[in-house]
Amino acid sequence: MPSSLVSTPLEEIPKIHASLFAGFANGTGKLSSIQFRKNQLLQLGYAFHDNLDRWHDALAKDMGRPKFEANMSDVSAMLSEVSFAYKNLGGWTKATGPTNWSITWAPFSPTIRKEPVGVVFIITPFNFPIWTLGPLVGAIAAGCPALIKPSELTPATSSLMAEILPKYLDQDVYRIVNGGVEVATKVLELKWDHILYTGSGRVGRIVATAAARHLTPVTLELGGKSPVFIDPAMDLKVAARRILWGKFMNAGQTCIAPDYVLIPESIKDSFVKECQDVYNSFYPAGPRKSDSFGRIISEGHLNRLKRYLDETKGEIVFGGEAEHEDKYLAPTLVKNVSLDDSLMQDEIFGPVLPLVTVKDVKEAIQVVNKRDRPLALYIFSNNAGYRSQVLDSTLSGAAVVNDVLMQGGCQTIPFGGSGPSGSGSHKGKFSFDTFTHSRPTIRSPSWIDFIVGFRFPPYTTNKFKAMNRQLMPSLPARRPSPTGVTK
Repeated sequence: MPSSLVSTPLEEIPKIHASLFAGFANGTGKLSSIQFRKNQLLQLGYAFHDNLDRWHDALAKDMGRPKFEANMSDVSAMLSEVSFAYKNLGGWTKATGPTNWSITWAPFSPTIRKEPVGVVFIITPFNFPIWTLGPLVGAIAAGCPALIKPSELTPATSSLMAEILPKYLDQDVYRIVNGGVEVATKVLELKWDHILYTGSGRVGRIVATAAARHLTPVTLELGGKSPVFIDPAMDLKVAARRILWGKFMNAGQTCIAPDYVLIPESIKDSFVKECQDVYNSFYPAGPRKSDSFGRIISEGHLNRLKRYLDETKGEIVFGGEAEHEDKYLAPTLVKNVSLDDSLMQDEIFGPVLPLVTVKDVKEAIQVVNKRDRPLALYIFSNNAGYRSQVLDSTLSGAAVVNDVLMQGGCQTIPFGGSGPSGSGSHKGKFSFDTFTHSRPTIRSPSWIDFIVGFRFPPYTTNKFKAMNRQLMPSLPARRPSPTGVTK
């Protein structure tokens, strides 16, 4: 672990845990106030707004993150989450009636209260250390105390969080711990009311196993190999520009980055040419000296990516150069990549884009369906039939048409995986819902016994008939089964 990051002493963690549960106080504490939550949301926003230059510097130090990308994908995304929650919190927290009205149950006034799930633990990754604090916005909005553990791989940013956030947020209910595996392990030994983890599937299994010991619900935001489908009739210039932007932003270290392209044989050469032109336009003086391209997070991750390239049987079109001195790996395009290639075994999580040649969309669908469900799936087509064919035949956390990454910034849709790419979701109200218990309540009026008095013993034939009249529903008429046989 980088020596510049000060770890939280292990003996302090149980004390922090106890103080957060004391701060929750079974719903009777300060978090029951909606105004308090709104004030804390604003404080979180201003923790970033007031210190923009310092956050930019920290991200640049940790990852070589261009200031433009830091603002677009981290800071502005976080402030948008804060603003969205602040404006809508009043409506989110109001008790609601049932989704479907029922004449049987209407006299009982069924209501759903929105209550916090309790004290939560949020583990954030290295690649977007500020954007992935979005779930904290949901925890604050829901009224949950929260412990945050940022990544040890971003020592400058994580240290800055430990310095700045306590100055803005109420320490009775929001705390931060720093450190490596030993700190995370100590925290996971304790009981939490909900855990949200963003990162790799390998660590996700460890988190889920630790949570299971306490029957703690878990939200897992993982990853996977997110494929790209390209319709041969698509404008390839548009597709190439958007795909390469999404792949090379943050040096490819994005969980929803396009991982590989399923390119029809008929357009492979044309698409490669468009990619070369886009590459030249993105980095006219070369990416090494560009202020628009970042760096790999660590020497270990750089070695992993370099090993993929050393072992690939595909043909490198451009890129492939690595410089260990500043953890640089050039934006790289590799064509003629087979399904058993080194680049197709695990999520790449770096600026390397393999092109897998397929005959048609049917073969492309078969390739995707033989693999784990991805966190994202991208379709480039202006043909409704083509899009429907892909969407109706595949499963993924999200699906995006004619663009990449954009789903990560939209507060009105959930962000989450499916199967091995994750479980649960966040963003906007979905973050609030993740940390909210929908508590059902009913209120029985005194006169209701005139209607349902049959429920009380002794049971009689007349009461049995009355019960059936009141409670036994009638079913729709039978319909033929798909085989044509009525059962």
